[in-house]
Amino acid sequence: MQDLDHLPPLREVIAAYELRAQKSLGQNFLLDLNLTDKIARHAGDLSQVNVIEIGPGPGGLTRSLLRASAKNVFAIEYDPRAVRALEGLREAADGRLEIIQGDALEIDLTAIVPPPRMIVANLPYNIATPLLIGWLAQIRNDSAAFQSMTLMFQKEVAQRLTAPPGGKTYGRLSVMAGWLCEVKSLFDLPPAAFTPPPKVTSSVVRFTPKALPENAPSFEAVEKVTAAAFGQRRKMIRTSLGVYLPQIKALGIDETLRAENLTIAQFIEISGF
Repeated sequence: MQDLDHLPPLREVIAAYELRAQKSLGQNFLLDLNLTDKIARHAGDLSQVNVIEIGPGPGGLTRSLLRASAKNVFAIEYDPRAVRALEGLREAADGRLEIIQGDALEIDLTAIVPPPRMIVANLPYNIATPLLIGWLAQIRNDSAAFQSMTLMFQKEVAQRLTAPPGGKTYGRLSVMAGWLCEVKSLFDLPPAAFTPPPKVTSSVVRFTPKALPENAPSFEAVEKVTAAAFGQRRKMIRTSLGVYLPQIKALGIDETLRAENLTIAQFIEISGF
C-alpha cells in the first residue's frame, strides 16, 4: 500500500481513470499541490475536526487536507469516475478518508458527519451558490453546524459575498452571508491554475459563523425581505418593500433609500420586526 507521500501524480490518476473534466459537472481540477496546500493551511487547524470536501475530483485538495493532519476527511463526490480514482488515496489515508458518492445538494452533511465539522472545498461552479445558501440556512439554526467554511468561488461571486453596502455588487448574498458569518476573501487563483482553465479568476473565501441572539429572525424571513428588496433594487424601498412599510417607518429607516443603501443590520431589523 502506498503512503500519502508516494502517490502517483494527479495527471497520471486522471489518465488512468479517464477522468477528463466535464463542463456539465462544473469540473475544473486544481492539480498544483502547492496551491491545494495553501488552501488547507488557510483553513486553520484541522487536527481535531472532521473536514468535509465537496467534489474532490482526482483528489488534489484531498491529499493536502490529509497531509495537513485532518482528523478525518469526508469527500462527497457525484462522479463515479472520481470515486474510483480516489480509491488509492483512501487506502493510503490509513482510515482517515471516507468517500461518499452522491449529490451534495441533496445531502445533509450534519446528518452524516459527526461534529466538530469544517467544510473545505473547491466548489463546482455550477452549484456553488445553492450549496452555500443551504449551509447558511443550517448555520442560522445551529451556529455550531460548521466550525468554519473555506470555499472557492468564481471571483465575481466572492466579490458579492464580501461587498459592503452602497455598491452594485452588494446584494442578497452579501446580506445573508454577512448576517450569519464573518466573511473574508483570502486569495485569488488565476485560470491557468486549473485543468481545464476556466474563463474566470477564482477566489478562496473563509466563513466563520457568528453567534446570533435568541430573537434573530428566521432564515426564510431574511430571504423574503432581501429577495423583495434586491429584486427591484433600482426602486426606493417604500416601493420594493411596500408590504414592510409600517415596520420601516417604525424603525425610523429612510423609506427613500434603495436596497443597496441598507445595512445588513437594517435588513435584519425589518425581517424580525
